[in-house]
Amino acid sequence: MVIAIIGESCVGKSTLAEELNKKLCGEIITGKDYLRLAKSESTAAAMFREKLSQALTGSHIIYVISEKEHLAFLPEGAIRILVTADLETIKERFKARMRGNLPAAVEAMLEKKHGLFDDIKCDLLYVSDRDDLDNICNEVAGLLS
Repeated sequence: MVIAIIGESCVGKSTLAEELNKKLCGEIITGKDYLRLAKSESTAAAMFREKLSQALTGSHIIYVISEKEHLAFLPEGAIRILVTADLETIKERFKARMRGNLPAAVEAMLEKKHGLFDDIKCDLLYVSDRDDLDNICNEVAGLLS
């Protein structure tokens, strides 16, 4: 099965992917990792689409998406999980990632991108600064059975 974990920076996508993978023993692919499949971007994209299509009936692939254009890779039937958090939480997490400093330009970028995925169709919503991580993992497991 293909499980897409979709969201902005610092909302908890990687944490959710790692926790899900402990239960599913699949493969985590992040962002543009698919480019490693071939030297040419177009060939790599075609190979990646095929890999995701095959995973619908085979092993689990957890695809972590933070760019809207990567949604186009998802095959019909993929489970889509939108991960979000409050803007202030995102800023605090990003600040911690940057060793306590959040430059004004980065803060403006986070504000601009906040809500970027709010209009997408998803199967599950996980608000990482409110919802329980184990509960969302159990919900995903329920969708897989």
